[in-house]
Amino acid sequence: MKSLLAVLVTAAFSCSSAARAGNLVDVGVIDRDTGSTLPTHMHNGKLYIAGAPGHRYAVRIVNRTGARVMTVLSVDGVNAITGQTADTYQSGYVLDAYQSTEVDGWRKDMSEIAQFNFTALENSYAARTGRPNNVGVIGVAVFREKQPVWRERDEKIAAREAAPAPPAAAADAASAQAPATTASGAAQAAAKSMSAPAGGVRADNGLAAARPTPKPEESLGTGHGARESSHASYTSFERESSRPNELVSVWYDSYRNLVARGVIPTPRPIAIEPQPFPNQFVPDPAG
Repeated sequence: MKSLLAVLVTAAFSCSSAARAGNLVDVGVIDRDTGSTLPTHMHNGKLYIAGAPGHRYAVRIVNRTGARVMTVLSVDGVNAITGQTADTYQSGYVLDAYQSTEVDGWRKDMSEIAQFNFTALENSYAARTGRPNNVGVIGVAVFREKQPVWRERDEKIAAREAAPAPPAAAADAASAQAPATTASGAAQAAAKSMSAPAGGVRADNGLAAARPTPKPEESLGTGHGARESSHASYTSFERESSRPNELVSVWYDSYRNLVARGVIPTPRPIAIEPQPFPNQFVPDPAG
C-alpha cells in the first residue's frame, strides 16, 4: 500500500534517556518552545510526560533497525495523517534504516501541517471533533516491511529453464500447462489501498470506557494549532503482518495533575537550617 515517507528524515542519533526505547523504534516528545526532550516517568507500567499548557510539541520517532518500518502515529486516539479515529492499519510514516523524523502536527496535505500544542481538553482537536474519550495519550504502531519470498512456482520455472529445450510440440504443451503469472502481493496491496492516505475507521472497542474520566478543566489535550510547512511524499510499503510488530504508548498531562495522581513523586522539602520544633511529640529512639 502507499504510505507517507517523511521528508524530515535525518541520520540516526543516540536517544536521550527521556525517550522510550522500544525494540524497533524510540519515541520521544520534544517541547518545541524550549527545545528540550520531555523526561518520562514510569508509573504502573506506563510512561508519562508532563506537558506545558500552550507549548508546541513534536513526536520524535527513531528507527532502530536496519530495514524500513512504517510507523502509524495516533494522538488522542486520532490518526495524525488522516484525522480518522485511529486504527493500526491506517496510513503512517515510513522510515528508512536507522533514520528518524519529528512529526510536528496534524497533516493537512503533502506540504503543510497544523501544529501539535498542549491545550485544555475541551480545546483539543479530538474533543472538538466529538472524540474526547482518548485524549491524553500518544501511540505509535510499528510495522516491519514484508520481504520478497521464494515461491515454488519460480523454482519450477528456473528448473525448466535450466533443462534442455524440449521438442516444439512438447514445449507448447508445457507452456500451456504453466501456471499463470499474477501480480505480486505488493502490487495487489497497492491497487487495493489508496491514491491518498487510506484506512477504515473501526468502531470503539470499549477500552476507552475503562480509562479514568479526565478533568476537562485541568487535563491536557492536543490542539489543532497554526499551520506551517512540512513536506512529505508517497511511497509503497507492504506490511509483514496485519498486526503491529510493536506498540509504543506515552501518556501525558500537566505536571500538576501528574503529581496529584502520584505519577510524579512530590519532592520532600529539605530544611536548609536545623529547625527547633520539627515535631510535636517525642519519638522512641531507634534500636
